[in-house]
Amino acid sequence: WLQELPKPVTKLTWENAAHIGPRTASGLHIAHGDMVELRYRDRTLQAPALVLPGHAEDCVTIHLGYGRSHAGRVGSGLGFNAGTLQTSDAPWGGGGLELRKTGKRHTFSTTQEHQRMEGRDLIRVQNAGEESPVERDEESLYPPVKYERPAWGMSIDLSTCIGCSACTIACQAENNIPVVGREQVLRGREMHWIRVDRYFEGDPESPRLLHQPVPCMHCENAPCELVCPVAATVHDHAGLNLMIYNRCIGTRYCSNNCPYKVRRFNFLSYVDNAPQLRLQRNPEVTVRMRGVMEKCTYCVQRINAARIEADKGSRAIRDGEVTPACAQACPADAIVFGDILDPVSRVVSEKKSPRNYALLAELNTRPRTTYLAKMRNPNPEMPV
Repeated sequence: WLQELPKPVTKLTWENAAHIGPRTASGLHIAHGDMVELRYRDRTLQAPALVLPGHAEDCVTIHLGYGRSHAGRVGSGLGFNAGTLQTSDAPWGGGGLELRKTGKRHTFSTTQEHQRMEGRDLIRVQNAGEESPVERDEESLYPPVKYERPAWGMSIDLSTCIGCSACTIACQAENNIPVVGREQVLRGREMHWIRVDRYFEGDPESPRLLHQPVPCMHCENAPCELVCPVAATVHDHAGLNLMIYNRCIGTRYCSNNCPYKVRRFNFLSYVDNAPQLRLQRNPEVTVRMRGVMEKCTYCVQRINAARIEADKGSRAIRDGEVTPACAQACPADAIVFGDILDPVSRVVSEKKSPRNYALLAELNTRPRTTYLAKMRNPNPEMPV
């Protein structure tokens, strides 16, 4: 799981790299993905160069733990052994490193360029004291659906999100999401149901770093549902956009029609059926077969468990009684989930905030998941 989890800043999986600042790389005529030779105290090592905005200039960062030859089928042969350059008197770094290009190239297994949405109004940032843009309701050809409680929704606060990807790994553990391996990641076939996009803003040498978790939006006007020829993706009575796996025939029309690019397809039989791994799976969640589309379900198994308990007591589901795995694991409490028809619920309070906005609202998909714009204080000496 952790090998395939993209690193928060580099979005690198399954390997390590030699991180270099953009000015240093430009001065040495080193491009992203160039193989370089690192020479330190008569010790040499070849590694791929990863040009990283915001990295300190005139130095190189390499990470230990890779380059193992006897770590089993998951860990062997990944990356390079940075321990080759370690010395007992300077185990964590030192001066005098020499760097030169080898003329070879390397392709990184990064995920940032997969499911791209760049070029649109994705992450909104506003300074303290500024007026938030007014969101207007788009007209629709489809009549609005009237829901009875509960009607589930989610809010993600970009001001508190730290980009740690705990939500991604928690979702993987909760929903039996398989690991696909480096080769499949290179093909853009990672299976994570929630991704954390990373963006740089401003000067490449000193940029601002922005993160945005992107799960399924559970759209009211869901583009995926319109194009499925077998009604495998449908709305339920609570407004969830669900997948009926045994209907899916793998056309992938839904994925092509999803503007958020949050659907994942089992191109191969990724599930590891080794007996020692079966007990790690969540018995409340179906293990998917090859050739079906899958995505975030708002942890529908947790919703159903709470509904059963509420029915036993002849009561409604209480606010906070259902917590998806992503919200439960978030250390910054950036993800809030609840009933959007409950006027006193926490998620309704966040959706009433002037900072609330829908991702790609101009497409009129009317997503149940919305975001709170990232707040920035340009005058930190002044109170917000």
